[in-house]
Amino acid sequence: MVRPKKENRKEDILEAGLEVFAKRGYYNTTTALIAEKAGISQPYVFKFFKTKEELFIAALDRAFERILQTFENVEAAPDHLVTNMVAAYEELSESNPNEISLQVIGFSVTEEAVQQSMRRGLSRIKSYTLERFHAAGIPNANREVTTFLARGILCNISFFMDLPELIDDEQSR
Repeated sequence: MVRPKKENRKEDILEAGLEVFAKRGYYNTTTALIAEKAGISQPYVFKFFKTKEELFIAALDRAFERILQTFENVEAAPDHLVTNMVAAYEELSESNPNEISLQVIGFSVTEEAVQQSMRRGLSRIKSYTLERFHAAGIPNANREVTTFLARGILCNISFFMDLPELIDDEQSR
């Protein structure tokens, strides 16, 4: 099924926003830059997103939704679940690097609506992961989820700063 032209444009704007926010950050991005990237006029952005903040939150929500979808698609025996979820997240990081950057940027945005989106996204990931770990019978599931999330955030920072030695176990030996 082909989406209507209007929906394609909204998608184009969202994808352009993801890319521009990831490269320039929240505060250095304007809707004019996003419009230019999407190949449309700036006023047309506002037909779909009332504010830059609303567009950023939509992009951030998409990032968190893709993470959850990635984890939901992981099929593994209980003793391989954590390893397979880490591998799936690493693959997602390679295929969607702008969304990984957006999460890191989201931590620094002080606007309450953005912080609420960050809290909501991280809480959903934690709840889902905890549910999966409990269902798999992983001992100390709460602690393992905390470690899993902390490593994911460290991976995001490592990627964002182009500092692989933060997580590369081989370089620390």
